[in-house]
Amino acid sequence: MTTPSGSGRRLHLFDLDGTLIRGSAAAVEISRQLGLADEIAALEAGFLLRGLTPDEFAVQARELWSELTTEHVTAAFEGAPWLAGIREVWADIRAHGGRCAVISLSPDFFVERLLDWGADAAHGSRWPSVPFTAPIHRPGILNAAAKVSIARELCAEFGVSFEECVAYGDSMSDAALFAAVPETVAVNADRHLAGLSRHSYTGADLREAYELVRKSAA
Repeated sequence: MTTPSGSGRRLHLFDLDGTLIRGSAAAVEISRQLGLADEIAALEAGFLLRGLTPDEFAVQARELWSELTTEHVTAAFEGAPWLAGIREVWADIRAHGGRCAVISLSPDFFVERLLDWGADAAHGSRWPSVPFTAPIHRPGILNAAAKVSIARELCAEFGVSFEECVAYGDSMSDAALFAAVPETVAVNADRHLAGLSRHSYTGADLREAYELVRKSAA
């Protein structure tokens, strides 16, 4: 990959569920490890179709995952259907002076594992440590508006403007950020991002989605 001159300083902001993980989510992959696929599917439907709030989703998921261990989390992370090329894209961004961050509503104990893949920052909802001995602290659970706030904080931390950001997402939780950031990529997206994204990508390789941004800056 060759990033064009002038584009390297950008901050690339990545959603996790449905974006970096194609067709699935951290909660789904964790639940599969516990044999709770049907139960989490019902919760996901409540979130997507019936207005279940992110904090209430987390409270109910915490109850489902009462037997969760770090071994389950590791297996869920390693077995998730990740897009190809994530490490390569992030390495290229950083090699040309840019930054990459993940902002997700999913649990921080899952999201923060992406720091080992080369993300400069990884922000998830604040959950108790695994195995759980504490309840969900509702104010620590992120929502769509929090993604915008965190993005602004990251801009200040990395010394870039909001206009120098690129957002990658797939669903309604990304709509607020897509409305605020000028350069956006809908990745395997649903109807909630229709008309909000500058670029649209369907496929299984993040390098191809990244190429859309790279070409537009050429």
